[in-house]
Amino acid sequence: MRDAVARLGRGVLEALERLGRGHVLLLSILLGLGEVLRRPRLLAEQLFNIGVLSLLIIGISGLFVGMVLGLQGYYVLSQFGAAESLGVMVAASLVRELGPVVTALLVAGRAGSALTAEIGLMKATEQLAGLEMMAVDPVRRILVPRFVGGVLAMPLLAAIFSAVGVLGGYFVGVGLLGVDEGAYWSQMQAKIDFDEDLINGVIKSLAFGVVVTWIALFQGYDAVPTAEGVSRSTTRAVVHAALVVLGLDFVLTALMFGDG
Repeated sequence: MRDAVARLGRGVLEALERLGRGHVLLLSILLGLGEVLRRPRLLAEQLFNIGVLSLLIIGISGLFVGMVLGLQGYYVLSQFGAAESLGVMVAASLVRELGPVVTALLVAGRAGSALTAEIGLMKATEQLAGLEMMAVDPVRRILVPRFVGGVLAMPLLAAIFSAVGVLGGYFVGVGLLGVDEGAYWSQMQAKIDFDEDLINGVIKSLAFGVVVTWIALFQGYDAVPTAEGVSRSTTRAVVHAALVVLGLDFVLTALMFGDG
């Protein structure tokens, strides 16, 4: 019993220590944000690596999610004679929830794991130590552009996901199931509010971009410099990012829409 309590205590202390190191790294990244203004090429490279290279999986996933929403939503709404509201249901579901959340999970799995592996390999091959030997801060030179790129790419990818999803719902609802095209678009335009829906979706995406990129970079920067250590850190980055995104989504939804 005593050994079990001791192991539990050590696990809690190690978790708190890692959490503290993560926040120290985040503070160092935030203090170095001015670096991207002096080196815009580095930011452009990371926007390409994180954003553009994720477009394929984001677009395909958004299309099929929108098609599923259109199919399921039609059969539910048609039971109440409200099939013309399909566009509102699809758009609200994507803009408020599925767009930001699914995009964050996909980015965590594709770009987040790549960031963790990249930084972890830099540490294992002593590239980060080499930068320090040349009086170059690896946080500002390596981590800051990737952090800013991830934060900026997330809302753009979420917007693309939602837009493609709305088109997917249109293809199913209007093209296959016969929902009136004018009602699909007009009700969506009338019922989706810019401030309550679109802006809150952007805020969610920015928050998810911060936590997903931060977790990915920290796991790589804090990885044990071995092949096994990098692989474990990559797995932890995806798992932790997914859990934090889902938990943070509940908190943000409660704050944004709880009074509605």
